[in-house]
Amino acid sequence: MAQKQNKSQPTEVPQEPPQNSETPEEGNAKKEEQEELPPFEIVEGSRIPASSFMFQFKNVEYSSGRNKTLLCYTVERGEGQVFRGYLEDEHVSAHAEEAFFTNVLPQFLTSGPVRVTCYVSSSPCVNCAAAIARCLKRNKTLKLYLVVARLFQWEESEIRGALRAIKSAGCQLQMMKGGDYAHVWQNFVEPDIVLNEEGEVEQKSEEGVFIPWEDLEENARYYEEKLGELLR
Repeated sequence: MAQKQNKSQPTEVPQEPPQNSETPEEGNAKKEEQEELPPFEIVEGSRIPASSFMFQFKNVEYSSGRNKTLLCYTVERGEGQVFRGYLEDEHVSAHAEEAFFTNVLPQFLTSGPVRVTCYVSSSPCVNCAAAIARCLKRNKTLKLYLVVARLFQWEESEIRGALRAIKSAGCQLQMMKGGDYAHVWQNFVEPDIVLNEEGEVEQKSEEGVFIPWEDLEENARYYEEKLGELLR
């Protein structure tokens, strides 16, 4: 089973062309067009819609259309303090992993040991892996478990090196299995709401329980084997 995925790397903003290369009218038109583009946004919350979870976290062979990354996190601090939430990419200019490890997690690292478990729809790209490694190196009392549904471009040598680097920094990296999916469903997923003909809220009973797809465990074993190979 070969992994094919179109998760994008952060893109660079093109430089302004020389002033004498366009008329003022053309420059103003381009400026207005740029201003109309939606800004990059990291969406945060506590519960993921069930349909989004089932699509983005599915450990399929071909991940066409799964362009965003979803990250569910549990932060455990001393005295039984537990914090949960999730982030997702809204655009391709940055990824949820980098946002979590550079902007969200530091607020929990003020004092004492911290245990963090992240369930992510795919393994990190090179830039996100670098952010994870930096965070681990700066915080020696951080214990990190990264549990991923799919491997992102694992055939690429840079990706392999990046995953080995976060392992060397102390990250425990593993693939999601059936029990992990059930755990995320219970703690991070909000069943989709269905309206009946009268417009009243109606929730299907089967949506309250995680129902695994047919080849979930088979695909998990395949990815687990590949992860073991590339981390050696």
